[in-house]
Amino acid sequence: MGDDTRASQGRRAQDAKDGLGTEAPRAAETIECSTIPNGDSGSAATTRLYKRRWAIVFLFSSYSLSNAYQWIQYGIISNIIMKFYNVEAFAVDWLSMIYMLTYIPFVFPVTWILDKKGLRVTALLANALNCAGTWTKVASAQPDLFWVTVIGQGLSSLAQVFLLGMPSRLASVWFGADEVSTACSIGVFGNQMGIAIGFLVPPILVPNVDDMNELAYHIRIMFYIGAGVATLIFILVVIVFQERPEIPPTQAQAQARSIPPDQYSYTASIKRLLGNKPFMLLVVSYGLNVGCFYAVSTLLNRMIIEHYPGEEVNAGRIGLTIVTAGMVGSLLCGIWLDKTKTYKQTTLVVYLLSLIGMLVYAFTLNLGHLWVVFITAGILGFFMTGYLPLGFEFAVELTYPESEGTSSGLLNCSAQIFGIIFTISQGKIIDKWGTLAGNIFLSIFLLIGTVMTGFIKSDLRRQKANLQAEVQTVSPTDSMSSVQDYGATACSGPWHRQS
Repeated sequence: MGDDTRASQGRRAQDAKDGLGTEAPRAAETIECSTIPNGDSGSAATTRLYKRRWAIVFLFSSYSLSNAYQWIQYGIISNIIMKFYNVEAFAVDWLSMIYMLTYIPFVFPVTWILDKKGLRVTALLANALNCAGTWTKVASAQPDLFWVTVIGQGLSSLAQVFLLGMPSRLASVWFGADEVSTACSIGVFGNQMGIAIGFLVPPILVPNVDDMNELAYHIRIMFYIGAGVATLIFILVVIVFQERPEIPPTQAQAQARSIPPDQYSYTASIKRLLGNKPFMLLVVSYGLNVGCFYAVSTLLNRMIIEHYPGEEVNAGRIGLTIVTAGMVGSLLCGIWLDKTKTYKQTTLVVYLLSLIGMLVYAFTLNLGHLWVVFITAGILGFFMTGYLPLGFEFAVELTYPESEGTSSGLLNCSAQIFGIIFTISQGKIIDKWGTLAGNIFLSIFLLIGTVMTGFIKSDLRRQKANLQAEVQTVSPTDSMSSVQDYGATACSGPWHRQS
């Protein structure tokens, strides 16, 4: 963890001249420094990477994990929840779909809050709502209090609106140009890990017993654990989470900071994004893919129990397999993008493999061998869940220099809409024609999304902007330093002003 710098002696002299040395944090807290043009003045502005950035991104992943866990904790034991609260399957499905429904009307107000108030305020609001939701659920562990658990889930779902668009924003604000895709993947990783734990833990904590008092005890324990974790994370966010580094990490971030706030119009930004044809194709194709994932996750218990009765615990393990494989896929895709910058090619290949994985899963689910389901579910999860950070990253490239939060919000809004449609539709199809028909239904839309992805024009605006900025930094006396700095500047972007 050395504290090396990549700035030349001439740049350090410029730093001293401009008084930057007195503004910089302790050397032990920083690991990289370079200079870039600052507006039209010709003076140099320093870029720097802080070690704290890793604490920030992993803390974000932690509270994203806590929230995502709550999304699926009912659905994976839906048959038990139905029995305990004496409600129908569709009511339990809505405990998952409320996450999708809440997002749609609140995404734009929350995006505005993020743009105007920043990362820290957004993080505090998200954790306050998430914590309130978990403690409300603790009070709902009685058979006649289903309405209370709905309120608790509603609060948690509102917290999610503050979370989904943050990974790319946080990555752009805190991380260097050759780290943003990996950092975004780590942010998404926390959400996926929460879903994985949500698949695994509830079936273990809440066995399918007939005694209502015993069942209430197990459900209450599950809620207490969730509330305790959420409270601890909330306290850490209050103490640790920081708005942004004092000195920006990339050229594009420094340029974004130089734009006066009164020159940014949220409404005008939305209009520009809606008129961006490649981005709108991505919005629809992203919604189709992620909507399918939401439907599969919500209805997984019903699909497994239909073919393997009494296997609630294994249904959770299969869900864990889907998401764990997806986390590996997300990280690998993020690293791959940082190395190659092949956004469209990677997105298209992963989308096509998601379709193939869905078809394989659909036709092997009813073979009677759980080990086969584990393998096919893992393949499906690796590509379908691994697609999530690809969509965020590709959107940032297509929409630069628009707010990353706004573009992410539109992507997630599309995913929630399709998630509701697909979950309700697939549930009805499964009830009438079985799981194979339901999964073929989803495969058709994955095929449509694959074709749409192929038609997206690969207009990598952020890459072009940073390449142009890099060229402008080259001078006859400083060309070697500029070459050394190229890897840390060629792919940065004012990534996320966030949703």
